[in-house]
Amino acid sequence: MKIFVKVKAWAKEESVKKIDPPAGEAGDAHFIVAVKAPAKEGRANWAVARALAEYFKIAPSRVELVSGFSSKEKVFEIK
Repeated sequence: MKIFVKVKAWAKEESVKKIDPPAGEAGDAHFIVAVKAPAKEGRANWAVARALAEYFKIAPSRVELVSGFSSKEKVFEIK
């Protein structure tokens, strides 16, 4: 399952919020994820993966970053 995520690094509180998908993209999951980690050296990417794993109640190893390594808009895959 692919998940489209908009990341907010350096947030005061960590959160995962599901939002409605844009028109034409029905069925895909879209989230806004806020993490305290800085957007340096992949720290925010790892924090987002952990937050998504906690949200879905799965192991962090099942969450993989597919694209958007240095972007605020990322695509994760849940295995």
